Amino acid sequence: MKVTLNHHTPLVICSDAIRTCWQSFDKSDDGGEKDRELIDRVGNKFKHASTLEHLVYTFYIKGISRALLQELARHRMASLSVKSTRYTLKELKNEESFDKKDIERASKYLVMTDVGMVDEMSITALENLRLVLKSGISNDKAKYCLPESYKTELTWTVNARSLQNFIGLRSDKAALWEIRDLANLLYKTLPQEHQYLFSDYLK
Repeated sequence: MKVTLNHHTPLVICSDAIRTCWQSFDKSDDGGEKDRELIDRVGNKFKHASTLEHLVYTFYIKGISRALLQELARHRMASLSVKSTRYTLKELKNEESFDKKDIERASKYLVMTDVGMVDEMSITALENLRLVLKSGISNDKAKYCLPESYKTELTWTVNARSLQNFIGLRSDKAALWEIRDLANLLYKTLPQEHQYLFSDYLK
C-alpha cells in the first residue's frame, strides 16, 4: 500500500474562516503558532468542528484491496475516484496462468493476508478471472468474478473533520487490519504542521 498527499489546504484558510466570525483578521499570523492554536481551540477543544471542514486533503491511495475500498465507501463525507475495472482488467488478460503457490507474481494483483489458505484461494480466484477474460467475456461481466483481495487505487478527498473521524475509528485495534494500516499511513503522510489536529484521534 502506498499513500501520496497530492494537495492540502493551508492552515491559514481555516484560521481565517474562524476569524471571519469575530472579524479578528488583524490577529492572524498567516498559519503560524497563533493560528494553529486558534484552530485547535475552536475546532477541537470548543467542538466547533464544522470550522475544520475548511481544511481539505487529497490523497492518492494505491495497492489496497476491494475489501478495503468497500470500507472506505462507508465514510460518506469524502469523495473518491476509483480505478475502473471496466477499462483496466485487460492488464490481467495477457498474463501467464497463476499457480496457487505463486504468491510473488500474484501480489501484483492481490493484497495478501499471510494466511496461507486464504491467499491460495485468492490466487485461484485470480486465475479463474483470467480464464474468463481470455474466453472473450466482457469486462463488465467478468468483473463479477473479482476476489475481494483484488488490488485497486483511487484519489480520495476528505476534509479535516471527516478525517479525524476516520482516523479515530480506523486506527483502532478492532478495525480491519488493512484499513488500520491505511489510517496510520494517512496520518504519517499529512504535513507535519497539520498532524497536531489528528494526533489525539490516533489509537
